[in-house]
Amino acid sequence: MSREVIATPRAPAAVGAYSQAITANGFVFVSGQLGLVPETKQLAGSTVAAQTEQALLNMAAILQAAGTDMAQVVKVTVYLADIAAFKEMNDVYSAFFPTQPPARAAFAVRDLPLGALVEIEAVAVLPA
Repeated sequence: MSREVIATPRAPAAVGAYSQAITANGFVFVSGQLGLVPETKQLAGSTVAAQTEQALLNMAAILQAAGTDMAQVVKVTVYLADIAAFKEMNDVYSAFFPTQPPARAAFAVRDLPLGALVEIEAVAVLPA
């Protein structure tokens, strides 16, 4: 089994004991991304839409560093601080996956790190 840690300055550094992503056996496992702006380490805004967009931009940067892209994402998990924000998140999310979107689960959790409103993790495949 091959295993490699993926790290890029184009996405926020981990806020705990984890890697931005790990590649293993042809897959990329992207850790949960908050809507943190990499340069400031601050949340992109106070709305679910703004934080969703930034979280997905962070994910795209990590995937690029791993040698793949958003079109290769096969599974996404979305954590929301409030399930009532599902439509707001989904409207932004849909722009990142306009055709053949990946499998996905989305649910509410009690709290997210740093007071975030959304956190998104993903699994993608690497090109052959």
